[in-house]
Amino acid sequence: MKRLILTGLVYLGALAAQAQTEPYEMTVEGVKIIVHPVQNQLVDILTVFKGGVQNYPASKQGIESLALNALLECGTKNDDKNSFKNKLDKVSGQIYSSADMDYSTVGMNCISSDLNAVWPLYIDALTAPRFDEKEFTRIKQDAVNMIGMQESDPDYTINKYAKKVAFNGRDYSKDPSGSVDIVNKLTVAETKAYYTQILNKNQIMIVVVGDVQKEDITNKLKQLLAKIPAGKPFTLKKEKYTPTGNTFNATKKEFATNYIVGMTSGPLPGTPDYLPYRVAMNIFADRHFLEVRSKNGLSYAPGAYFEGNSTSVTNVSVSTTEPNKYINVFNGLVDKIKKEGFNNEEVKNEINTYSTRIYYRQETNGAQAATYAANEVLFGDWRRANTMKNELAGLTTAKVNEAFRKYFTKMSWVYMGNPAQVNSTLFTGTKPLPPSKVTTPVKKN
Repeated sequence: MKRLILTGLVYLGALAAQAQTEPYEMTVEGVKIIVHPVQNQLVDILTVFKGGVQNYPASKQGIESLALNALLECGTKNDDKNSFKNKLDKVSGQIYSSADMDYSTVGMNCISSDLNAVWPLYIDALTAPRFDEKEFTRIKQDAVNMIGMQESDPDYTINKYAKKVAFNGRDYSKDPSGSVDIVNKLTVAETKAYYTQILNKNQIMIVVVGDVQKEDITNKLKQLLAKIPAGKPFTLKKEKYTPTGNTFNATKKEFATNYIVGMTSGPLPGTPDYLPYRVAMNIFADRHFLEVRSKNGLSYAPGAYFEGNSTSVTNVSVSTTEPNKYINVFNGLVDKIKKEGFNNEEVKNEINTYSTRIYYRQETNGAQAATYAANEVLFGDWRRANTMKNELAGLTTAKVNEAFRKYFTKMSWVYMGNPAQVNSTLFTGTKPLPPSKVTTPVKKN
């Protein structure tokens, strides 16, 4: 009898331990909280500010990134910059920020035994930032220097140029980092006022991944959220991008080679075509690399990827001294895929590769928190982070091919380099293309 009781207690204890590690959501003070209580003695917490580039006009690009950096670098009402950092250093805690197109984050991580020491600092950073003018001037100059360095990189510059052209007058034409001219003009007063505006319960969500008990983290979150106003209702806008025709814009640059980026459409997050198209573009990226670099030697690093955010867009990039030959190979490749499609083996292999890559990247608490945040903001379903394998299992070659044919259509091309080396009509399709040199790969047994 005693053995049965003991066995039952062990079984119930095992169930309780298993339940503790299952992710769950709750609402605290009107804010959605996603919690994954993993048992590894570490804690990562993200406060997510929804909106990204939708939150500010083009004339204030960079203000959100600068504001969130100020939370960490200017000190708080209770600690100046040095005191704040010294307290974090004593326990090896970190507080960090990131600004992106659709949302920004302020995160923290530490070992679970140091959470009580780091949590008050995290609350202060979010709710009582100092915005010291001297320190603000320093971090603004650092931001300007970084932007200047980025703008000297042709790959960065061509991608920024491509978005300005493709999304002219739309939110996605903005750069979260801003520009040298705009960031230089931002004042500490307007940046502080901007942060006050986005810090509200309707615009944030919080993700917790770590060794935490529900009662403890709930009490801690109440301490934080009691200091944050409700704000106005907020909904992230999703917009389709579909070029109406093939376009070509060129800018003369004295580069050793020519840089080209093409942009086309893609399905929005949460739609049935989203995952089939992502798989299709991963296969296309491999074929594009094979045709452009390996077979034809036209570029050292041709790229292609699907940027499936609130405005979904497909990117193709290449740097080459022979742009006319490149577009011939590109068009031949696209035509071949649309006629013949991807084969079953390609799709099967990519599904396996993609699944492995997804879960491999979620090995750390921080990566899991970031994945939960992205799926909640973009898809409205944080659980998708753990159920995507089920979606992938249901994919067929037919769905993948159908998605590629549907969305990989007209292209918005931009070009930086020597205009004398390129025939723009080959990119816009206003005259017949030269014969394709793309050959069908011989399948080896």
